[in-house]
Amino acid sequence: MQPAISVLGAGSWGTALAIQAARNGCHTLLWGHNAEHMASLSNNRENSRYLPGFLFPENLSITANLEDAVKSSPLILISVPSHAFRDTLEKIKHFTSNKTEIAWATKGFNPDDGVLLNQVVKQTFSDEIHTAVLSGPTFAKEVATGLPTAITIASDNLRFSSKISDILHNNYFRIYTSSDIVGVQVGGAVKNVLAIAAGIADGLGFGANTRSALITRGLQEIMRLGIKLGGHADTFMGMAGLGDLILTCTDNQSRNRRLGLALGEGKNKETALKEIGQEVEGISAAKETYLLSIKHGIEMPIIEQTYKVLYQKLDPRIAVQNLLGREQKAES
Repeated sequence: MQPAISVLGAGSWGTALAIQAARNGCHTLLWGHNAEHMASLSNNRENSRYLPGFLFPENLSITANLEDAVKSSPLILISVPSHAFRDTLEKIKHFTSNKTEIAWATKGFNPDDGVLLNQVVKQTFSDEIHTAVLSGPTFAKEVATGLPTAITIASDNLRFSSKISDILHNNYFRIYTSSDIVGVQVGGAVKNVLAIAAGIADGLGFGANTRSALITRGLQEIMRLGIKLGGHADTFMGMAGLGDLILTCTDNQSRNRRLGLALGEGKNKETALKEIGQEVEGISAAKETYLLSIKHGIEMPIIEQTYKVLYQKLDPRIAVQNLLGREQKAES
């Protein structure tokens, strides 16, 4: 049977999406670059490293062969870290056809030049290829458990976004459609940086008042950048904006928040990353967002201070003092 979808990226989120599609009755192929890891998934029928405790449905197949994964289905869903996104596109380009359609659940900017990932797709493929991005408040474990979840899928092709919705949507996994590809991507990338900031504040013991203020002002920073890049204001009040921001800033399932907590408690970045043991997208996103704010002349003080903590070893307490010591101003 031909797979209905091939998922590229066997981390926790890629695995959860593959399980979701397979549970909905779609024959699904999950690819990962590490042959030893994929052999383990195939033999154990479980991703014990990144998403333990969830057995794979029978119609979920495993492969470490990228050519097989791409040629097996015209619908590709990419869920690799943002730093590996362009390289993955370059590799699959050799195996695609004029029927290939590409969606991605990767969150972040391209680390080489700070552009959005849809621009990387356009640079790699022709403009005729159908594309879409999935983003929103989702933790992989809760999706795999079957807990109620809602996300956004953005595409300029309604037929394609409906096609992906049909594959993933069910009575506990709700998908909202959008045409704002830029806004959905900006929300998904920048919220990771703010989750680090929220974790730092909680690690310093500053409490709920501080966290609430940080989320609120952080949303304003997302909107300033997103609108400047061409996103729509209402997108940032939805699942891919405010929804995702609240999720990652308030729950310790967020790797970005856990990094911030560790930094606030006095640990260094290297120790914290070793303890987390998985990709923390907010680190690279902090640099890329900060550089974009400078390029476009946008005021993003929380992003700036988080960047300085991560890249210039600024003491987190000094960063907070810098934020509180800013000149008073009107809220809007």
